[in-house]
Amino acid sequence: MADKQLNILSYGQTDVGMRRDHNEDSYLIHDGCRLYVVADGMGGHAGGEMASKLAVETIGSFVESELPKVTNGSHFKGPIEQHPALMLLPSAVKRACATIFQKAQEEPQLQGMGTTVTGVSFIDDYAFFGHVGDSRAYLVRDGQIEQLSEDHSLVNEQLKAGLITPEQARLSRFKNIITRSVGFEEDVAVDTMVVPAKQGDVYVLCSDGLANLTTEEEIREAVYDNFLRDAPRRLIDLANDRGGDDNITVVLLYVNGEE
Repeated sequence: MADKQLNILSYGQTDVGMRRDHNEDSYLIHDGCRLYVVADGMGGHAGGEMASKLAVETIGSFVESELPKVTNGSHFKGPIEQHPALMLLPSAVKRACATIFQKAQEEPQLQGMGTTVTGVSFIDDYAFFGHVGDSRAYLVRDGQIEQLSEDHSLVNEQLKAGLITPEQARLSRFKNIITRSVGFEEDVAVDTMVVPAKQGDVYVLCSDGLANLTTEEEIREAVYDNFLRDAPRRLIDLANDRGGDDNITVVLLYVNGEE
């Protein structure tokens, strides 16, 4: 008999924002595979939309086909660094990268398109992440919030080097410049994170349209002060109230024990 799996309650929403006339964000909620992804496309109207859409479709198809080989119907008993699911999302993101790059070679008007990708797959009692770009993954646990992903952005590089302060980073006119994206080149380095998932955890995936206009504390409060299904809309409204200068996407995931 197959072991129990984590039961995930998922809520997602995307919004064009107040300044853009089209939405280049895409997101994926695939409860069957316990797979969740946010992608923020770039490269012009057609390119950005195409890149983010291709990313979530390719990642979804790849994980769907590979998941049975990774889980094999039972919990993995060995050390986490040997878990076969460790490279599942990074491999899926790399497949998406090659797919987007190839599409741009075939259609000159799409040249230079790319997308961020932040995704999580819940397998056994773990949350496995794959991440490229400046969309973000947060964990809200026991009343605290933590950013799990690291921004691949010019501003974050400056911040890590001590060239600017956190306040200067928040206000920088360069904060939309990312240093790594999916599809701009044929291959990409993918950050991998693994978190032991606990009942009561809330994971928040979002595009920078939210992260740039809200604080971690406000995200934490939205999770705790609202019905979970209402929190994505509440956060989007908050970003729009502050100008909504980009597309805004929020995916919220609640670990509701095992099923």
